[in-house]
Amino acid sequence: MTKLFWSTLSATLALLGHVFLVQAPVKADVNPEAQTASTTAHTVALEREGTTPALPLAATMGADQPSASVMVEADAETTNMEQVTSVSQLTDVRPTDWAFQALQSLVERYGCIVGYPDKTYRGNRALTRYEFAAGLNACMDRINELIAAGTADLVKKEDLLALQKLQEEFAAELATLRGRVGALEARTATLEKQQFSTTTKIGTELITYVADAFGDRVDSRNNAAIGYRLRLDFDTSFTGKDRLRTRLQATNLRKFDIGSDFGVSPVGRATSDLSDETRFLATSTSSNSNITLNRLQYRFPVGEKLTVFLDANTIDPSIVTDPITPFNDQATGSPSNFAQINPVWFPIGNQAGLAVNYAISPNFQLDFGYQGEGDSPNDPKLGVFNSGYSAFAHLIVYSGTFKLGFFYINSYSPQFGVDTLAGSNAAKILGAGPVVGNGYSIELDYRITSWFELGGWVGLTQARTLGSGTRGDADIWNFAVNLAFPDLGKKGNLGGIVFGMQPRLTGTSNAAVATAIGLPAGQREDRDTGYHIEVFYRYQLTDNISITPGVIWLTAPNHDDRNPDAFVGVIRTTFVF
Repeated sequence: MTKLFWSTLSATLALLGHVFLVQAPVKADVNPEAQTASTTAHTVALEREGTTPALPLAATMGADQPSASVMVEADAETTNMEQVTSVSQLTDVRPTDWAFQALQSLVERYGCIVGYPDKTYRGNRALTRYEFAAGLNACMDRINELIAAGTADLVKKEDLLALQKLQEEFAAELATLRGRVGALEARTATLEKQQFSTTTKIGTELITYVADAFGDRVDSRNNAAIGYRLRLDFDTSFTGKDRLRTRLQATNLRKFDIGSDFGVSPVGRATSDLSDETRFLATSTSSNSNITLNRLQYRFPVGEKLTVFLDANTIDPSIVTDPITPFNDQATGSPSNFAQINPVWFPIGNQAGLAVNYAISPNFQLDFGYQGEGDSPNDPKLGVFNSGYSAFAHLIVYSGTFKLGFFYINSYSPQFGVDTLAGSNAAKILGAGPVVGNGYSIELDYRITSWFELGGWVGLTQARTLGSGTRGDADIWNFAVNLAFPDLGKKGNLGGIVFGMQPRLTGTSNAAVATAIGLPAGQREDRDTGYHIEVFYRYQLTDNISITPGVIWLTAPNHDDRNPDAFVGVIRTTFVF
């Protein structure tokens, strides 16, 4: 019975779709505005597909006075419909057509069909819901007229009895179907609410590099290096919108050891004159390939505009906010640390903290964060709230292909001072007792074309030492200009040129501060100005593998022109899965 019901229902719907395409010339209650909207949308869609639009409904209904909106779409011949008295008058309807008998019955028994002026029916034309409703209404009105006129021989009693019988016969199936549809809707609603389950995805990132340093006094025998960094990210989500990231890391990356023959160093630390200036991947020390917990971070949204980050290790501003530079990615960006991001951005320590992204509007975003200072959670002198801290805020302006950022970071360190992780030895305000730091940065990036971006930054760090007998101020400046060439050679590639000045101590307020940070007697700032020139090209070998050769040229390392220029060559290979 169910099979018979579905077959009957399918045939009935298909039949009505063909039958009511052209209706009898009776007054149909059609909404002109809805009709016009439907007709116009249908006409535009067909024109886009290169198909001639079909005639609108009112014209096909044989109305004596079609509305103005219909006349715009229809030609003059559609207003001259003629009543069809025999199905044979329709030239495009054949006895072999599957709906022939239905058409014949509606024409000859009920007079419920009209044809186009060219004697066609156009039964293959698509039927809109508005047309179906108007056509059904027209035929029902026609039947009512016949009944009212007493023409019972046209509306036969056996037809009504057959219709009643079908209704009674399929009542059980209709009730069953109604129940099944209701149950299906309930199950669908449940699935939509509970469609997400806790999921953990594993991401792998392996970076390897071969590098060497060259220069007049550089001992290349001690600088050729092969290193790697391996990261495993376990990303877990509980709601589908949040993320818990657990990162395991192993690395043997190290600084370059230039050696004592590097040249004259005014602060007696020649072994690190170049190492910090060419630091790779923001890594200063090696873990000797030991596996460590590098990150434990939970990120979740609060509403549509706010995202919160909770981190048990380090709130890195370059991760939780947009650094507005195309070279920031440690795995696929520029090879050197300085060219990736403004050194002002680096916080002090690696204690737990939190950060927030707030989308003020599509064009403005405000991000801020806070973290404690420390190297070890077991050190009672360090912690989230009982020692030093770093707090930052970043306002970003988006305007099409242009981005502008204003960054501020405030820090207090009773133990470590201010370390820019790049630049001269004196630019790192270390060993002078407690230090308060205020960092300011302006960054911009402008994508001029799809293959060229121009950007850069200017950064200032103002440090105040609070030690007994060393109280004073120091200013450290840096800048960079970036030229980026996305998709250079093929999609996914990236070419980059960076010209800048790594952090340079430009002045101290008194001799005590200068002496405390290691400057020679009588010297209150870095002796000279050195520049950082870097060129690299990332070639995307596959979707998961890239190779990046690069060259770094440092003039006057340690901002001291008594040190010969140094050159570093590197080939980095990155695997990301």
